[in-house]
Amino acid sequence: MTVEKESKAFAIIERLRRAGFAAYLAGGCVRDRILGVSAKDYDIATDARPEAVQRLFEHTIPVGARFGVIMVVLGDDRFEVATFRAEADYADGRRPSTVRFGAIEEDVQRRDFTIGGMYFDPATGRVIDLVGGLRDLRAGLIRAIGNVRERFAEDHLRMLRAVRFAARLDFAIDPATWAALLRGAPAIAHISAERIGEELVLIMTEGGAARGLDLLVESGLAAVVIPEVLALPGCAQPPNFHPEGDVYRHTRLMLGMLGRGCSETLAFGALLHDIAKPRCFKIDGHGKMTYYGHTEIGAKMAAELMRRLRRSRFVQDRVSYLVRDHLRLCMAPRMRPATLKRMITEDGFDELLELALYDALASSSYLGFYHLCRRALAALGAAPARPPRLIGGGDLIAMGFRPGPEFKTILREIEDLQLDGALATRDQAIAFVRENFKPPAADSA
Repeated sequence: MTVEKESKAFAIIERLRRAGFAAYLAGGCVRDRILGVSAKDYDIATDARPEAVQRLFEHTIPVGARFGVIMVVLGDDRFEVATFRAEADYADGRRPSTVRFGAIEEDVQRRDFTIGGMYFDPATGRVIDLVGGLRDLRAGLIRAIGNVRERFAEDHLRMLRAVRFAARLDFAIDPATWAALLRGAPAIAHISAERIGEELVLIMTEGGAARGLDLLVESGLAAVVIPEVLALPGCAQPPNFHPEGDVYRHTRLMLGMLGRGCSETLAFGALLHDIAKPRCFKIDGHGKMTYYGHTEIGAKMAAELMRRLRRSRFVQDRVSYLVRDHLRLCMAPRMRPATLKRMITEDGFDELLELALYDALASSSYLGFYHLCRRALAALGAAPARPPRLIGGGDLIAMGFRPGPEFKTILREIEDLQLDGALATRDQAIAFVRENFKPPAADSA
């Protein structure tokens, strides 16, 4: 798919050139091409003005025509085609208030980091590097282009992008760029929650989440965007269960196990699963460390954080579920069969199981519950998780029961016994109800 998309980008460049314009691949896709990794998007830079781009291609979207950006649509793929430009007068720390079209030498100066400031000419196979991007790629360095304080003032989100690239690529951040990041971190508060949330998701899911967390905390960005994590360092845990150390070390060990491209719900479930431990920490009269209620309180904190970052309601609910229930799997060996079946068939249980695995591997490494749940899932196989009910509300009414709260209690008990294998037929279920529950009419007789 990536090869096909790159071919389409080359076709756009060829079309622009046949019309007499200069055109190149630009930005992150050039960096990824040099590194030999798949690029998600292919951006194109050209000296063609937006109106010329729109004339040359049948399907276009003027996503930012006044800023020189036209989206060209080829089949199911979209490509940003941007006119070489020199930007000035950033008034809001987000976008330029004025744009002047220019040459490639000016265009590169508006970009953020040297490793993303290169161009590729598919006709010659030549990388056009005017800012030392190749040098910094070889050195493993994130360096801002030009005056770093100006780059961060132009778009404060670039500070989070510096952290993301350093974490994802396992690169160092250039000292001058890091110093400017430390000074500018409070300004991230001026960026919308949506943009911050999107960048944090990438930091947590693109690989290197553990280092991403370290950089967020050390830079001061975490104090603004996810201040809840600042309480994790120094929050002690009992060494018999957590030989790895405090809650922060435990959390970053879990983040280090996340695969590149993992879901944002699993990533934030790992980040926030013990977020309420500092708030709930106590030492009882016997000197034992306790965190009573940290799963319930943590679930509320996680949901609020996801809401604050403007993540979807699904994400809010799923992350809350993972945080609230991440310890429930430890009870699996003592669960009755019906309870275990209900749990392993819950929506999101696959992520819960994965989260519990990381939690165990980052602490005591006891995995008995994990293997039990895996065996239960395998035994379930293709059989329906919830077999058809043996009886329903109509049957209870026929036996003299009146609709009400007792209905739910009776039907839940019948379903549990069915899942346990104690009841298999409708007649058995009806007999069980008659023996163990009495309808109001029978009470008054």
